[in-house]
Amino acid sequence: MNASQGLTAAIAQYAAAPRFGADEARALAAAQSGFVDTLATMLAGWNEPVVRIVAAHIARGPAPAEAPVLFSGTLLGSEQAACINATAAHALDYDDVSFGAHPSAVLVPALLAEGHRLGAPGRAVLQAYVVGFEAWAELFRREPDGLHRKGWHPTSTLGAVAAAAAVGSLHGLPAAQLQTALALAASQAAGLVANFGTMAKPFHAGRAAAAAIDAVRLAAAGMTASPDALEHHAGFLAALSPQGNAMREGPSGVGTGRPQLLEVGLNVKRYPVCYSGHRVIDGVVALARRHALKAADVEQVEVTIGIAQASMLRNHQPRTALEAKFSIEFAVASALRARGCGLVQLTDAFVNDAQVQALMPRVRTLHEPAPCPLDPTFALNDRVCITTRAGVRLDSGPIRFPQGHARQPLSPPELHAKFMDCLAVGGWHKQADRAYGVLGKLASLGDVRELATALARD
Repeated sequence: MNASQGLTAAIAQYAAAPRFGADEARALAAAQSGFVDTLATMLAGWNEPVVRIVAAHIARGPAPAEAPVLFSGTLLGSEQAACINATAAHALDYDDVSFGAHPSAVLVPALLAEGHRLGAPGRAVLQAYVVGFEAWAELFRREPDGLHRKGWHPTSTLGAVAAAAAVGSLHGLPAAQLQTALALAASQAAGLVANFGTMAKPFHAGRAAAAAIDAVRLAAAGMTASPDALEHHAGFLAALSPQGNAMREGPSGVGTGRPQLLEVGLNVKRYPVCYSGHRVIDGVVALARRHALKAADVEQVEVTIGIAQASMLRNHQPRTALEAKFSIEFAVASALRARGCGLVQLTDAFVNDAQVQALMPRVRTLHEPAPCPLDPTFALNDRVCITTRAGVRLDSGPIRFPQGHARQPLSPPELHAKFMDCLAVGGWHKQADRAYGVLGKLASLGDVRELATALARD
């Protein structure tokens, strides 16, 4: 990016002619893991009420048969299929995390839908994912003030623009049209933290994926938009930064070094709840196992987390599984009651279990002001202290990374087990082995439509 080139142009030029360097094979392997995990969470969430509502809403009007909806055999327009699929991918809040957001829940459904419509090879789809992740990283680093605390959901606000870069790259659009697509996506980017714990949150991911496809196809059709929509003083970054601290100017790092997918990595979720509570769940489970604690033994649990984390975990006495996903009190109660917090526990019945409800008021939240240098959405460390009814105080000590973090990754057998569990929950157990095998060779597929064939119902 030269001194006279703006951010919108820089990202567009990179997406039009991406460079991956010597790390390309490793970056594509990391992208493939994002596809595997996202497909699992998508199919696990396919029958959630929010997915049925969105699918019924979209199906009201005629649509071209371009891309599959949840590999069910139903074909809709690619942006409509991406919307439903991305909503499903995020419906259980079990999808991967980076930049305090859920990049794969937006990128994967958008790229699979357009990849299916175009008959794109798997390698091209994976390369486009790396492009989208790179664009996401560039947007993320330019806003020093956390988006969550201002009310913005970065999965959809940043995701719409990053996915437009990815989809535009898959299309092979020239830089000028990609620049327009980024601007069009920026005008459609939205999503509010106030809607966490409701059906609106996964719909954020759905709309972001659809907006990205719309933006690319409109740009290709000749629609115009501002060439500096991202960095303009009344543009995207400025609008997200009421304090005016966004770095609207300065050189872009997009595509200039080691791929950000390798630098930052994907954090795969071990638990299907808000990522802000994962370190606490790990800490509670570890203490409970180490000291053979029963729920009835606990007098109080003191958790120390970041301010933005506490803001997201807003439901203090949830009554539904959807509310419980954003409750640190439920996270602690589930960890004590069930020694974990899995899909089995994310039911209205378990949330309303008498012992679970009785444990939640015993949880006290403190704030850790020091931010994580890798992602300031989170505290540098979380901590759990449990006081027993016998007066014994048990301390987890600082918890730096949760299990599944890129720096503390799940093992291949654990990742495979999550995939198989998700597909079983979603009713896809018969297709699970076949789908896992096809995903494992995604980079060599001549046409991503082979994935739809692998998941076809018998």
